[in-house]
Amino acid sequence: MKKANLGSRAFDVINVVIMLFILVVVLYPILNIIATSLSGTKYISSGSVTIWPKGFNLEAYATVFKDQYIFKGYLNSIIYAVGSTGIMLLFTALLAYPLTIPGLAGKKFVTIFLMITMFFGGGLIPTYLLMRNLHLLDTIWVMIIPGAISTYNVFLFRTFFLNIPAELKDSAYIDGANDLVVLFKIILPLSKALFATFALFGLVGSWNGWFEALIYLRDQDKYPLQMVLRNYLFTLDTTAIQGRVGSGSVAINAPGEALDPKAVRMSVIVITMFPIMCIYPFFQKHFTKGVFVGSIKG
Repeated sequence: MKKANLGSRAFDVINVVIMLFILVVVLYPILNIIATSLSGTKYISSGSVTIWPKGFNLEAYATVFKDQYIFKGYLNSIIYAVGSTGIMLLFTALLAYPLTIPGLAGKKFVTIFLMITMFFGGGLIPTYLLMRNLHLLDTIWVMIIPGAISTYNVFLFRTFFLNIPAELKDSAYIDGANDLVVLFKIILPLSKALFATFALFGLVGSWNGWFEALIYLRDQDKYPLQMVLRNYLFTLDTTAIQGRVGSGSVAINAPGEALDPKAVRMSVIVITMFPIMCIYPFFQKHFTKGVFVGSIKG
């Protein structure tokens, strides 16, 4: 018993050390970015900023918020994230639920067809041509509709739905309910953990996405926030005199000294990641349950 207790304590200590190490590895870059965005130019240039601001300065944020594309990017990212996530959850549930109905005609064919799409894809060029032929290029719908269905999500949803007791559905059928009523009145309310988990996945994935906007969008007024961030990272020069975002100029001069472009970049990164950091705590309690229950049958 003493050996078991000693081994258990050693295991706990090792776990704590590993978790602390991971915590430091994850937190240090974030704290460094925040500290750099709030520091003075001479401290940033000398490389003396670590996890605490030096020469506290909000000029970088004041400069960034003068850029109209920041606010447009925020609005566009919210529309794309909420729209694509909502459509993804709805259509995934509508496709996954029929695959749980015993004896449904064509269920095997649909399952095999979905599995094929997991291993073979059309590629970027055919997808671009499809978006062009559907007249979706340079519209908000090209950022929302293409991600409506993911085969991986469909199979996880199906497995989760299969774990819901069949007696609940049978009693609803006896009371005269049809499949849509069963889905929206019984299945979905019992799947809150699953929906919260994949809502988080969808929101984070859409919020962090920029490649689709780079390929499909030309109008800068439709750019998501990540594209604005990309433009900041690629267009601010090292002279710290003036930067450009799209077609709008952003002066980056601080009183008495040139504002370091690194501070501007870091401030945009902080502004970009702040909303996602805020929503994580609200979904965290559902995260583990939604992933594990949705991936294991029985």
